[in-house]
Amino acid sequence: MIKELIVVEGKSDTVAVKRAVEADTIETGGSAVDRKVIAKIALAMERRGVIILTDPDHAGERIRKIVAAKVPGCKHAFIPEKDATRKGDIGVENASPEAIRHALEHVHTSFEGAPAIIGLDELIAAGLMVHPRAAERRMLLGNLLGIGYCNGKQLYKRLAMFGITHEEFTRALAQIDQGGITS
Repeated sequence: MIKELIVVEGKSDTVAVKRAVEADTIETGGSAVDRKVIAKIALAMERRGVIILTDPDHAGERIRKIVAAKVPGCKHAFIPEKDATRKGDIGVENASPEAIRHALEHVHTSFEGAPAIIGLDELIAAGLMVHPRAAERRMLLGNLLGIGYCNGKQLYKRLAMFGITHEEFTRALAQIDQGGITS
């Protein structure tokens, strides 16, 4: 049984999570995330803790940002897009139980306002920004670090927010540069 409540987008996500693990969920009911849902998530945070597990798409990212801003201290779990896509549809409900368990075993706690450990200049030098294959490299890096895909500016913030160390960053880049890693 997972102690924390898992925030998901809808009923089909709850079904997928419950196929993978024994856990309680809170459904946002879409990207609106009204104040009643936020109040429920805040209470869950106080009592048991919260893990946000949203779809690896724009709407899921929007929900993640809203919840994290309104309820600080949430943990974050990410499923790579390739593991959450079936017949062109992206969502937690399409992920295998193994992919969901893997995401929940590799959660990150956000530390808003954490100082950046990895600088923008390092991201540029690593080909993660201002590079013809930057988006592809960010996807690979996000999957390896378990922080999801994001644009360059978001990557900079997430690396700080999740306290990714130079060692973790360098190790992941080495795996990408050695090849054999696919998005």
